[in-house]
Amino acid sequence: MKYLYLLCLVFTGSASAQTITFNGCHNLFENQNFIFNKTGVDAFNKNIYMTTPINDQQPCGGLGNCEFKIQWNNALTRWEFLGDEGNGTFTTPFLIYYNATGNNSLSIPPGNNAGTWIENTSITNGQCSGNLTPGNSIMTGDVQGPALGIQEISKDKIQIFPNPVSDFIQVSGISEGQIIQIYNIDGRLIKSEIFAPKVNVSQLTPGVYILKITTKAFNSLEFKFVKK
Repeated sequence: MKYLYLLCLVFTGSASAQTITFNGCHNLFENQNFIFNKTGVDAFNKNIYMTTPINDQQPCGGLGNCEFKIQWNNALTRWEFLGDEGNGTFTTPFLIYYNATGNNSLSIPPGNNAGTWIENTSITNGQCSGNLTPGNSIMTGDVQGPALGIQEISKDKIQIFPNPVSDFIQVSGISEGQIIQIYNIDGRLIKSEIFAPKVNVSQLTPGVYILKITTKAFNSLEFKFVKK
């Protein structure tokens, strides 16, 4: 990977429990998705994710080709987003973002609203416009969600009902939804799909969940609900 590729990055998530999708940093990348696939587990039981294919064939916003990796750094107790040095080996990769969320017991990395993904400006020269947030990026799939104690964004006229729910949740008051996701109490992604005002939750086990809606403007809305 050429150094220029490393000036910013993009994450996105998918419905699969083994992939992460990232989209962001549009100042340097085109508005496109990078798909990370789980490639293994390290010695500390942390998952390892890499963009595919790792063959210098992933287009990167007209800047060339990009190859990325998300993995745990046990020495520094943090998750890292890395760019390959150019050989597809990640022997001496470039550190693009890092996240020391504190919730490090899980085998999956934090999303863009769990802890803080910090831009490593010594590599990016600040071209990614700062740390990752739900407002400037989308990061979904096999990632940690927000803790239940986090302050929720104001919903205004948006409502979900019924709550508690047995089979289907209805969402009203939103017309620009893009992605809808459901996380369990441990922050694990359970369900991810294209936004629809009716969500089937009949297969969930009883308990407390978070329903997260990401809008087309990259705003994030979160709602707690109880599955009966």
